[in-house]
Amino acid sequence: MARLLVLVHSVVLLLFGSDVFLVGANRPPAPVNVSVMHLRADSATVYWEVPEGDIIIGFSISQQRQDGHMQRFIREVNTTSRSCVLWDLEEETDYIIQVQSIGLYGESQASQKVHFRTLKKSDLFPSNSSNQDDPTVQGLDKARHLQTGEMIIIIVVLVMWAAVIALFCRQYDIIKDNDSSNSKEKAKPSSERSTPEHHSGGLLRSKFHPSVPSINIIEV
Repeated sequence: MARLLVLVHSVVLLLFGSDVFLVGANRPPAPVNVSVMHLRADSATVYWEVPEGDIIIGFSISQQRQDGHMQRFIREVNTTSRSCVLWDLEEETDYIIQVQSIGLYGESQASQKVHFRTLKKSDLFPSNSSNQDDPTVQGLDKARHLQTGEMIIIIVVLVMWAAVIALFCRQYDIIKDNDSSNSKEKAKPSSERSTPEHHSGGLLRSKFHPSVPSINIIEV
């Protein structure tokens, strides 16, 4: 009985040890060349590289303040991205990050620790050309383009409405003036209307004049 228990125990250890060995052997290697760029007062972008020949399906990032307070984990799968934007950072604060690759059989070992410090809110953005590839800068540029386009559309619509209102007011004034003229013409009394005149310039008179009686003077 004791020999049977020892045999079962040995088999379990062998199977468990082989599974652990296989899983560990199939894990991807840790990311390399981890760097932090495009620092802001409240954000930063992490870049890394993955050795070729391994199937990577995601990544995991651990973010922690250097003083040990507030630790955050970011995990994303079904992606081949080799960068990640860290948001909601505190200004003038030191952080420590580590990156892990996620493969089909688990996660890799953590990369080397990378230290960085955020900027002040009053500091201007760096004007180097590499910022054009930063997702943060791209998002800001898109927001600016959208705001400009929306303002142009609003201005055009307002101008069109102003033109329509001006045209309507002009047409209304014309109609109102015509109605006023017609009302005044109808309100004139008949005595003010023109009286027919003779062609000689005088008023028409009757064709029949009373005969003047003739007076005969007889001398005595």
